[in-house]
Amino acid sequence: MATKTTTKISKAPAARKPKAPAVKKHAATPAAKKEAAPEQIVPAAVEKKALGKGKYIFATGRRKTAIANVRMFEGKGDSLVNKLPAEKYFSYEFFWEEIKQPFETTGLLNNYHFTAHVSGGGHHAQAQALRHGLSIALSKISEEVRRILKKNDFLTRDDRKKERKKPGLKRARRSPQWAKR
Repeated sequence: MATKTTTKISKAPAARKPKAPAVKKHAATPAAKKEAAPEQIVPAAVEKKALGKGKYIFATGRRKTAIANVRMFEGKGDSLVNKLPAEKYFSYEFFWEEIKQPFETTGLLNNYHFTAHVSGGGHHAQAQALRHGLSIALSKISEEVRRILKKNDFLTRDDRKKERKKPGLKRARRSPQWAKR
């Protein structure tokens, strides 16, 4: 009885280009880091829309099933969410920091205040919906602000939602457990 032997012939691997040596970047001083951050702007450099007294910019932000209707006013004032101070409504500091991100990125933190009505979802989704709504409202101020917010992904709506349950399945994709007997 003879056994068959097969030999596999493979081609030689293509010649690879040598990698360039990694160049180490020198640590920048704190002053140089501030100058190197192009995503932030100075509030004086922005040509703002002049809003009259009682005038506001309206925007709607969404995340999953949470919706935030935002009215943004010019000047200093208390920011309210569902008729409560925003810091009190979003009791965790993490949520409040997330809401302030668009203002901090554009450098307009103390120039505007807002009132918002949020509904649906949980606290985290509501905070993200509010951030989205505030970003849209800020983007209506000027084209420079819009460019900065778009670059930092504040204007992109996170549209992930829970998938619906399908008939014949336990959940959206979970099939019933299989039993042999």
